[in-house]
Amino acid sequence: MINATRYSASGLAEAARHEDAFRVELVLGIVLLPLGLWLGASGTERALLAGSILFVLVVELLNSAVEATVDRISLEDHRLAKRAKDMGSAAVMLSILAAVVIWLLVLLG
Repeated sequence: MINATRYSASGLAEAARHEDAFRVELVLGIVLLPLGLWLGASGTERALLAGSILFVLVVELLNSAVEATVDRISLEDHRLAKRAKDMGSAAVMLSILAAVVIWLLVLLG
C-alpha cells in the first residue's frame, strides 16, 4: 500500500512537472472541485460536479501515459503513433465535453 501510494504521488508530480495540459486542468480542478462541492444541492449533484472534474484529470493522465509510451518506443513519425496520440487527445476532449455538459445540466437543470 505504501509503495503504491508513493508511485501514485510520483506519477502526479511527474504529470504536474512535465505536462502543460495537466497543469492547466489541475489548476482548474483546484478551483472547480470546491466550487462543485459548494454548488451541488445534494450528494448526487456534488458527486457529479466533483467527479466530472476528477474524470478529466484521470483521462489526461492516461493520455499522457500513452504519449510517453509512444515517444519511448520511437520519436519517428508513424501513422500508428499519430493515431494513438490523436485518440488519447480525443478522449481528453470528450471528458472535458462531458464535464461541461454535466455542470450545465446540474446547475441549469
